[in-house]
Amino acid sequence: MKKILLTATFLTCLFAANAQTTDLIVSDSSRLSSQVAPKPPKDLSQLNFGNRSDDHFMLQYGADTWTGTNDSVSPKGFSRFFNAYIMLDKRFKNNPRFSVGLGAGIGSSNMFFENTNVDVRSTVNKLPFQRVDTTNHFKKFKLTTIYLEAPLELRFSSRPEQSNGSFKVALGVKVGTLLKAYTKGKTLQDKNGNTINDYIEKQSSKRYFNSTKLAATFRIGYGIFSLYGAYQVTGLLKDGAGPDVKPYSIGLAISGL
Repeated sequence: MKKILLTATFLTCLFAANAQTTDLIVSDSSRLSSQVAPKPPKDLSQLNFGNRSDDHFMLQYGADTWTGTNDSVSPKGFSRFFNAYIMLDKRFKNNPRFSVGLGAGIGSSNMFFENTNVDVRSTVNKLPFQRVDTTNHFKKFKLTTIYLEAPLELRFSSRPEQSNGSFKVALGVKVGTLLKAYTKGKTLQDKNGNTINDYIEKQSSKRYFNSTKLAATFRIGYGIFSLYGAYQVTGLLKDGAGPDVKPYSIGLAISGL
């Protein structure tokens, strides 16, 4: 009789312990499942865009270079550009990471030359680029072109609700119409580099330059700063007015507001 009671008691304890262990395993499994369960995707339509920067203004500055030049048509030194635009920005409703930017502004280019005179007031068919190594010349000489421009961009922002703290990419084009083209010479020197007269001479004419330009553009960066590049598809000079010069630009862009 005692053996039967002891056996019954032992089996009861064994079943109770097994039940408790099973409950713990089930509980731990449920807790683990809840920890590793994937988070639901972010609903972009519910984001708050009240503090979003739409890149309503854009400033660009950097180096300008010409392709299609020859030995007689070759800018020297740090030729540079400066552009300033006011932009509108329209988000895609189905995916606010993407938007379209459209604006207007001014684009300018300053190409510097060494011992070369660019005679924009000439009456010959081709724009003269005259070497002046052995004659009087200006110590500093540049050719400036200024355009009224309309940029168009397809934009991507990794954090559309706070684009000033996100990765950005923009592909685009810009169309421009020539407002002014002029040369500026400063400090007249003799062939030995001695100063003859410390004055500034400007000559202005759009005769040799295409009135319309089309360029492809690219931006990539983080927050308000980005690397900027542009390549002018159309030639700088009119057909027959000189070599097929096509400018390209590399620099920095600041965008915000």
